[in-house]
Amino acid sequence: MQLTGALSGLYVILDPSACPDRSLTSVLTEGTAGGARLFQYRNKSASMREAYSEALRLREVAAELRVLFIVNDRCDLALAVDADGVHLGQEDLPYEDARKIMGPDKLIGLSTHNPAQVTAAERLKPDYIGFGPIFTPGSKEGHDAVVGIEGLRTVRPLTSLPIFAIGGLTVDHVGDLVKAGANGLAVISAVLKAPDIRLAVSGFVCRLPALLSPAS
Repeated sequence: MQLTGALSGLYVILDPSACPDRSLTSVLTEGTAGGARLFQYRNKSASMREAYSEALRLREVAAELRVLFIVNDRCDLALAVDADGVHLGQEDLPYEDARKIMGPDKLIGLSTHNPAQVTAAERLKPDYIGFGPIFTPGSKEGHDAVVGIEGLRTVRPLTSLPIFAIGGLTVDHVGDLVKAGANGLAVISAVLKAPDIRLAVSGFVCRLPALLSPAS
C-alpha cells in the first residue's frame, strides 16, 4: 500500500530501545490517532526471529490503520512481513542491490549525512532520503557529525528527492527545518519518550501542513 503524498510530514521511527516500557503497537496506534501516516520499525538488538515476530505484528496493525510501514536495514525482513519498503544506511546493502531484491514497487529510503552522500543519492534515485543528524540524537550513540539546520539548507539544492530531517528534533524546530528545505521530519525520542504519544504526534502534524507546500 502506498499513500499519495505520504513521503512528507512526520515520520515516526519505532525503536524499542527508546521506549522499553511501551508497546510499539500502542505507539503505532496512538501515533496514527495523532495524525502520523509513515512509520519505520528499527530494532538493532533483536534476533531475526524476535524482529520478525515484532515486525509482523506491527505490519498487521499498520495495514489495518492504512499507514505506511518501513523496515530499517533488512530487505529480507521487509519482504518477509510484506512491508511497504526498507530504509538503508550507508553501511547497509547498496541501493542497486536492494532495489533488485525489493522490486520496483517497494519504497526505498537512504540515510545521508553530508553533501557527497546526498549527491550520490540524487544519482541513485531512492524514493526519499534522510539527512542528519541535524542536532545531537537522543536515541543513538556513535552517530555521524551533527550538521545543523544550515547543513540541511546547504544540501537542499543538491537533490529533488524528498528529504526527511532527522536527529534530536523537537516540535520547536518544525518551522526552521521546513524553511531550510525539509519535506518532513523523522523523529524517535520526541514521540516515543513523550508522556502522551498522540499529543506529541499531533503537535508536530498540526504545524507541518501549514508550512509544507509543493515547492518546499
